[in-house]
Amino acid sequence: MIIGLCVAFFIIMIDQLVKYWTINHIGLHQSLPGIPNVFDFFYIQNTGASWGIFSGQFKLFFIITLLVVGYLLYLLYKTTSKQKLSRIAYGLLIGGALGNFIDRLLNGYVIDMFRLLFINFPIFNVADIALTVGVLMLILLLILDKEQVNDTI
Repeated sequence: MIIGLCVAFFIIMIDQLVKYWTINHIGLHQSLPGIPNVFDFFYIQNTGASWGIFSGQFKLFFIITLLVVGYLLYLLYKTTSKQKLSRIAYGLLIGGALGNFIDRLLNGYVIDMFRLLFINFPIFNVADIALTVGVLMLILLLILDKEQVNDTI
């Protein structure tokens, strides 16, 4: 369980540090170069989810986040010592969810800053990356190594 909590803590810290850097170095709706033709840093304040869906639904995000994080903590608690990859995946999911939750609580919006330049894709942040990687890990574990995944999913 400790590894999952450490992963979550690490994700939250990195996410919040990158967001702090963003608001102190990039003007709102302004950009800084990243890797040419791949991504740049573009600061937005997102009150919704991807592409701004459910914009302004603070209570909905609040309730869903608390329920999901509670369930993920339960799953993390139920993992065995053999399920290290599941523990990491749960930690990524918990850290990602709490990283964006902190923004919503403190600001009423989520700070996003990574903009892909080669595809029309929502601008995202470190917490979103952690959520995506955590989900992909669980999917792969379900397909490739079912013993790694909790029976309670």
